[in-house]
Amino acid sequence: MLHGQRPLIAINGEMTSGDSPSVSLKNRYADAVLKAGGIPLVLAPVGGPADVRRVLERVDGLLLSGGDDFDTARLGLGPTHPAAKPVPTAKQDFDVELARAAIEAGLPILGICYGMQLLALVEGGALHQHLPEDRPGRAPHAGGVVHPVELDVGSRLRGLLECQALDVVSRHHQAVSAVGPMWKVAARDSEGLIEAVERAEHPFAFGVQWHPELSPEGSANDRLFRAFVFAAGVRSAQLRYPRSAAGLVPVAGASR
Repeated sequence: MLHGQRPLIAINGEMTSGDSPSVSLKNRYADAVLKAGGIPLVLAPVGGPADVRRVLERVDGLLLSGGDDFDTARLGLGPTHPAAKPVPTAKQDFDVELARAAIEAGLPILGICYGMQLLALVEGGALHQHLPEDRPGRAPHAGGVVHPVELDVGSRLRGLLECQALDVVSRHHQAVSAVGPMWKVAARDSEGLIEAVERAEHPFAFGVQWHPELSPEGSANDRLFRAFVFAAGVRSAQLRYPRSAAGLVPVAGASR
């Protein structure tokens, strides 16, 4: 790792509802970060915008983990589907602020499942609220189904993963239906569903609809986590040691 520093990676946690809410995180996200060379740090969904920005100033990257569904009405995206199981309001509000602040700060970001949808929605994207109802006759993506995705020619993600297609694990019934002007589609499944997004005007901002942390060790998804942590390490080095790290850039394949 650059200058012997292991990058500190913040991960948004899940939140229970009720009189005494608590925060939790499935260890698989933290394990993936640790194996890629980072130090995972779980964030509780508490505090306001100023608190979020102070936290992000102290970490080197942000992993937006998977979770339940969105309260689309609260986001101004129309009525929430009756089949949706929205995350608690406090978590959704926190996650929205977290994603926007991280994008603005240029912090390396990796969004997984709910996290990818979050990245798209905070910058003008749209959502399929319930699959396969919103895409009749198409394959379901819930329950850990394994299926192939095709990486778009010319996408940064394709260069980063060093493959044209890969098998992925999906556990979702909501999905991005369109991206805003700052994002581009980086991968689709065989039926055209958006499976990955990337932000052009950002050092490292990717979202994947699948769960790379559930893929077998040694798959192309390992490169995704390594590249993410490497990008966080580059940013950390550039901030702490600007002269010696001036020539470093978080490019595809540089983590090998």
